[in-house]
Amino acid sequence: MANSSIGPGFLTQTSVYTEQLLTSFGFVILISILLDFGAQINIWRAITLSGMRAQEIANQLLPGLGHILSLSVVLGGFAFNIGNIAGCGLALNLLTGISFAKGAMLSGVIAILIFWIDEIGKMLDRLTKILGIVKISLTLLIVYAANPPILSAVQHSFVPEQISLLAIVTIVGGTVGGYITFSGAHRLVDAGMVGPEHIPFVTKSASRGILISSFMRFILFLAVVGVVSQGVHLDKNNPAATVFETAGGRWGLFVFGIVLWSAAISSVIGASYTSYSFIKKLDIPFLHHERYAISGFILISTCLFVWIGKPKELLLYAGLINGFILPFALAIMLIASRKIPVLKQYKYPLWIEAAGWLVVLLMGSMSVYALVDTFLK
Repeated sequence: MANSSIGPGFLTQTSVYTEQLLTSFGFVILISILLDFGAQINIWRAITLSGMRAQEIANQLLPGLGHILSLSVVLGGFAFNIGNIAGCGLALNLLTGISFAKGAMLSGVIAILIFWIDEIGKMLDRLTKILGIVKISLTLLIVYAANPPILSAVQHSFVPEQISLLAIVTIVGGTVGGYITFSGAHRLVDAGMVGPEHIPFVTKSASRGILISSFMRFILFLAVVGVVSQGVHLDKNNPAATVFETAGGRWGLFVFGIVLWSAAISSVIGASYTSYSFIKKLDIPFLHHERYAISGFILISTCLFVWIGKPKELLLYAGLINGFILPFALAIMLIASRKIPVLKQYKYPLWIEAAGWLVVLLMGSMSVYALVDTFLK
């Protein structure tokens, strides 16, 4: 989950909103952490307690509801994956000088080849762990070079000078929205980690994923604040790149290219695998062939990016779109915990359930506000 959420959208969203809100963006991170916990722990508990995937739980609650959930998650996955492919194109453009489109197409081919390697499960685990360490380690070096105002950042994380609901919806959507919050839970089901006896491990895993991604977001926030406080304006087309280039020069830009590409390619893999897990049991012959179906998902995402372009806008809207999906999916899991027999027999801690409904209420209302503010203003 942590690696799926730390993608190119993560880097772009954090950079754009930090430039707008400055040290007050720390408050957005803090609120998003609380909302992330309320959402992810409830969803992971419901899935691993039942031993069913999210769409199967939804179909038991109301026939056909699982198909609606699957469609929304897959559409959100496409939004994320187009952005992820865009991130790959941006990264290879920085590293090699080739065009965004060519970089995206080359990365799409690499991602497809990864899914055709044998023992994919073990390989994916090793790859995402390595890339996660690379992203965090290199970003810490940039924070050191940027020399951010840490005391001011900590202060305004608790007492902000300005607040953006759009930023909160986008950041939460980019961390646990759409397919992301289901990715780890579905992998646990595949591994047989189901039933009440595994709840402590599930809760620990869900919490660890949120803390890792939040730590990465905070150190990136510090890097951006350090650069912006020097009077630097971020590049409109690739804002995060400006941070690394200003702090580290040509070396910093090269580091960013590696960070961005590793973030993007691991997110392409995560989005494709999890989105497919929602539709693989549908009665469509093509979907019964995992590698062909996932390859098709990546190919379509790549073609759509090459056709649409505008990588920065795609990366921002992906988080916003998936922020809408989160309250819908979470509400289904919370209702199912009270209605489905296999979940009713387990007594949910009231505070966890209450936290989940609070997230549904807040994210639902903030998502509507963000939609009106963004598109209808």
